[in-house]
Amino acid sequence: MTETVTFQLNWEPNGFQAPYFLARREGFFADEGLDVEFVEGHGSPFAAEQTAKGRSDLGLAGGSAVLSVRSQGLDPLAVAAVSQKTPATIYSLRDTFGEPFTEPEQLRGRTVAPSATKTRILTLQLLEDRGIRDDVGVHDVQKHTHHRVEHQLLDGDVDAAVGVVTNGKELEREYDRTADELLIGDYLDVYGMTVVANPEFAESNPETVRSFLRATARGWEAATNDPERAVEALIDRNAQLEHNREVEHMKFLASAEDLQFTEFVREAGWGHFDERRWENLAEMLAETDLLESSVDPAAAWTNEFVDDADPVIADYAERIGR
Repeated sequence: MTETVTFQLNWEPNGFQAPYFLARREGFFADEGLDVEFVEGHGSPFAAEQTAKGRSDLGLAGGSAVLSVRSQGLDPLAVAAVSQKTPATIYSLRDTFGEPFTEPEQLRGRTVAPSATKTRILTLQLLEDRGIRDDVGVHDVQKHTHHRVEHQLLDGDVDAAVGVVTNGKELEREYDRTADELLIGDYLDVYGMTVVANPEFAESNPETVRSFLRATARGWEAATNDPERAVEALIDRNAQLEHNREVEHMKFLASAEDLQFTEFVREAGWGHFDERRWENLAEMLAETDLLESSVDPAAAWTNEFVDDADPVIADYAERIGR
């Protein structure tokens, strides 16, 4: 008997989400007795909120969004770590920046335009950690700023912008100007995407959640080992992405190679959380006033639905050639 499960995406289908569409196309969800309905989203906070309210059984949301939404009185529960690093990235155009951008200290005396509140917070934390917070001009976030920061950078009004991994490379491809990206996750110990569950759904359907995570791990394994097949599955879902195939492929590779795998994954297996990292994230968000009320980070996540007996989860590093 097949069980229908709704999965709230954090955004419209794109290369970062290719493993989930591959898992569905290849029958990995069906093998677990699941019929997964994908719902397009409007950002991580939206996905965490919709899932917490029971409008979706499961969702895809960043770790900081999970804590932020919990501070608003809702209770999304993170049940698996998908990417171990935040996708937030500081990027620049070399002809604007004046030199290859490889270290945070190069931002000293320069201006930076962030595209969202959370990426601005992460940027400020990075600058604080490196001891250069007072030496960098970080702009405030404005409404509808995603394209504005790109144009500010293109026009030379700022020296760098903050978005997500591949934003700089997309500009490079479109405008034929060399771009450099500095991945914030290489400096800050912050989770990227997580699978979140409605807590009542998880409590009532623990095996369904475990089944979903097993199939998702298979999707990530298959996608990492054959990125082109993953992008094909994504385009099967949305044919309009065909014209942007190269960019979507680039997004997935960045996610698989730069964000998803760490030495912790090698040791613990796919999907596991580290308690210390949640504590650090909650402390950082509280210090930067991103939380509306205090939260207990220990209540925001669990490893109980990650099936350690599953070979893909347990031997993930070996199965992707790491």
